[in-house]
Amino acid sequence: MSSDLVLVNGGRILDPTTGSWREEALVVRDGTIEALLGSADARPSPGTARVIDLTGLAVLPGLIDAHAHLIGQMEFAGLPAIDETAESELAAGEANALATVRAGFTTVRDVGTYRGLLDVELRRRIEAGDVTGPRMQCAGAMITRPGGGGEVTGEPGVAIPEELRRGVVRDADEMRRIVAWLVERGADVIKLIVTGAVLTRGTAVDDVELEAPLVLAAVETATGLGVFVAAHAHGARGIRVAAESGVRSVEHGSLIDDAGIDAMVANGTWLVADLYDGDWIDEVGRRDGWPAATLEKNAATTQAQRDGFGRALRAGVRMAYGTDSGVYPHGRNARQLAYLVRYGMTPIEAIRAATVDAAECLGWSERVGSLEVGRFADLVAVDGDPVVDVTALERPTVVIKGGLVVRDDRPG
Repeated sequence: MSSDLVLVNGGRILDPTTGSWREEALVVRDGTIEALLGSADARPSPGTARVIDLTGLAVLPGLIDAHAHLIGQMEFAGLPAIDETAESELAAGEANALATVRAGFTTVRDVGTYRGLLDVELRRRIEAGDVTGPRMQCAGAMITRPGGGGEVTGEPGVAIPEELRRGVVRDADEMRRIVAWLVERGADVIKLIVTGAVLTRGTAVDDVELEAPLVLAAVETATGLGVFVAAHAHGARGIRVAAESGVRSVEHGSLIDDAGIDAMVANGTWLVADLYDGDWIDEVGRRDGWPAATLEKNAATTQAQRDGFGRALRAGVRMAYGTDSGVYPHGRNARQLAYLVRYGMTPIEAIRAATVDAAECLGWSERVGSLEVGRFADLVAVDGDPVVDVTALERPTVVIKGGLVVRDDRPG
């Protein structure tokens, strides 16, 4: 984090809440916005501040991905993590973190790794300045039933190391213990696998794998410890179980029905829908010969998810931007913005989902998501007008995190 005084000026700043542009300069001290200066306000005296001039660029708050998986290699329809070591997965995570922040995503909610707590270690390395990457919320592990959507499955008889099974629970007492154990070791969000998963062999997306008593035990324990719960849920009944049990967010929401939408609206539950992934899985899975059952699950959820997203949006379900990075190559996080627009949002609504709304979902509105006094000086600057063409955010020109430039593609 920057320890000197920085003046960021010259660009047009987007307020995602209102969709309006401001002509202001940012005074940044120790990585945080100290003041906003209008054209008539006095600037820091020459030589006292490092100047970052963004003239001609559109400036937005750093983007937020509320559903990321930074650790390890890309997920595929096979047996993950067995042949990896903690250090090899962390090395991949460091590269993924760099690609993510350079893509303009200065904050992520990392919702689980197979090898427990490696996300917490990656966050420590980023915060220590040893690695360049986004701010992270970490789940520590994915909490799942034995053989469920968050398990390492697919090869009978293969011994699974204990560090790959940190989140496996069998009853409510074990759920409470695991939630407390993860939070004690640095998790600041809890991730539940409530239904089966598309890429986990032997699981069905519409099966409820964690029933209400276990989800309630997780939510009650997490709430008492001051953290939120994110629930992976594809199937309609699993979505209702998650929302009615008080989770903060439903991830994916692929087969959501009207009752699920009603439950989410009634409980203020956020939807984090990864609308881009289905296209990537279909393309790569067919190319690489993934199992037919995996491709069938993907086909059954992709368009249904997109249709359900539109219905949920119109019904007033709260939306936060999340991409399931790690299913597709890291650094392409902004590609999903155009999908949100295609399936019902305006460009400014999509931008809001990836800034102020995602920050609220994470409980970090006072830290990130807007360029206001007291927030971190995290921003992305692009050519063009992303409120007119949201794909401009796929091509960041300058990215700044905490007042430090992590990408600058301008000539010279």
